Amino acid sequence: MCELMTIAAALVCTALYFIGKRRGKAGQAMFTTMLMFWGAALMWSVDCVGNAMDGEGLFDFSREDAVLGGIVIAAGLLVFAALCLVGRLKSRAATNP
Repeated sequence: MCELMTIAAALVCTALYFIGKRRGKAGQAMFTTMLMFWGAALMWSVDCVGNAMDGEGLFDFSREDAVLGGIVIAAGLLVFAALCLVGRLKSRAATNP
Protein backbone atom coordinates (compact mmCIF):
# COMPACT_ATOMS: atom_id res chain seq x y z
CA MET A 1 0.00 0.00 0.00
CA CYS A 2 2.81 2.41 0.77
CA GLU A 3 4.14 1.84 -2.77
CA LEU A 4 0.85 2.88 -4.34
CA MET A 5 0.45 5.85 -2.00
CA THR A 6 3.99 7.07 -2.75
CA ILE A 7 3.49 6.72 -6.50
CA ALA A 8 0.24 8.69 -6.22
CA ALA A 9 2.02 11.44 -4.26
CA ALA A 10 4.81 11.51 -6.85
CA LEU A 11 2.30 11.83 -9.69
CA VAL A 12 0.44 14.64 -7.92
CA CYS A 13 3.68 16.52 -7.22
CA THR A 14 4.81 16.04 -10.82
CA ALA A 15 1.51 17.40 -12.15
CA LEU A 16 1.65 20.38 -9.77
CA TYR A 17 5.26 21.09 -10.72
CA PHE A 18 4.56 21.12 -14.45
CA ILE A 19 1.37 23.16 -14.05
CA GLY A 20 3.36 25.67 -11.97
CA LYS A 21 6.15 25.66 -14.54
CA ARG A 22 3.72 26.59 -17.31
CA ARG A 23 2.41 29.46 -15.19
CA GLY A 24 5.92 30.57 -14.29
CA LYS A 25 5.46 29.80 -10.60
CA ALA A 26 7.24 26.46 -10.24
CA GLY A 27 9.63 26.56 -7.34
CA GLN A 28 12.64 24.63 -6.18
CA ALA A 29 10.67 23.29 -3.22
CA MET A 30 8.12 21.53 -5.45
CA PHE A 31 10.87 20.16 -7.69
CA THR A 32 12.77 18.77 -4.70
CA THR A 33 9.61 17.25 -3.23
CA MET A 34 8.73 15.68 -6.58
CA LEU A 35 12.16 14.06 -6.83
CA MET A 36 11.97 12.92 -3.24
CA PHE A 37 8.65 11.13 -3.81
CA TRP A 38 9.91 9.55 -7.05
CA GLY A 39 12.99 8.30 -5.19
CA ALA A 40 10.79 6.81 -2.48
CA ALA A 41 8.58 5.20 -5.14
CA LEU A 42 11.65 3.65 -6.74
CA MET A 43 12.80 2.36 -3.36
CA TRP A 44 9.40 0.81 -2.60
CA SER A 45 9.32 -0.72 -6.10
CA VAL A 46 12.59 -2.51 -5.47
CA ASP A 47 11.22 -3.69 -2.12
CA CYS A 48 8.03 -5.01 -3.77
CA VAL A 49 10.02 -6.90 -6.40
CA GLY A 50 12.26 -8.35 -3.69
CA ASN A 51 9.20 -9.51 -1.74
CA ALA A 52 7.71 -11.07 -4.87
CA MET A 53 10.96 -12.92 -5.54
CA ASP A 54 10.80 -14.34 -1.99
CA GLY A 55 7.34 -15.73 -2.71
CA GLU A 56 5.28 -13.05 -1.00
CA GLY A 57 2.65 -10.91 -2.71
CA LEU A 58 3.73 -7.99 -4.87
CA PHE A 59 1.74 -5.45 -2.83
CA ASP A 60 0.99 -5.43 0.89
CA PHE A 61 -2.49 -4.11 1.63
CA SER A 62 -2.22 -4.35 5.42
CA ARG A 63 -3.16 -1.57 7.82
CA GLU A 64 0.45 -1.21 8.97
CA ASP A 65 1.64 -0.68 5.40
CA ALA A 66 -1.04 1.98 4.85
CA VAL A 67 0.11 3.75 8.03
CA LEU A 68 3.70 3.61 6.77
CA GLY A 69 2.59 5.17 3.48
CA GLY A 70 0.81 7.94 5.36
CA ILE A 71 3.92 8.62 7.44
CA VAL A 72 6.07 8.81 4.29
CA ILE A 73 3.67 11.26 2.65
CA ALA A 74 3.42 13.36 5.82
CA ALA A 75 7.22 13.49 6.07
CA GLY A 76 7.45 14.55 2.43
CA LEU A 77 4.92 17.33 2.97
CA LEU A 78 6.81 18.44 6.08
CA VAL A 79 10.02 18.70 4.04
CA PHE A 80 8.09 20.65 1.37
CA ALA A 81 6.83 23.09 4.01
CA ALA A 82 10.35 23.52 5.42
CA LEU A 83 11.77 24.18 1.95
CA CYS A 84 9.06 26.76 1.26
CA LEU A 85 9.79 28.47 4.57
CA VAL A 86 13.54 28.58 3.89
CA GLY A 87 12.93 29.95 0.40
CA ARG A 88 10.62 32.63 1.75
CA LEU A 89 13.12 33.63 4.44
CA LYS A 90 15.92 33.86 1.86
CA SER A 91 13.85 36.03 -0.46
CA ARG A 92 12.81 38.26 2.44
CA ALA A 93 16.46 38.63 3.53
CA ALA A 94 17.49 39.50 -0.03
CA THR A 95 14.88 42.28 -0.33
CA ASN A 96 15.60 43.78 3.11
CA PRO A 97 19.35 44.37 3.36
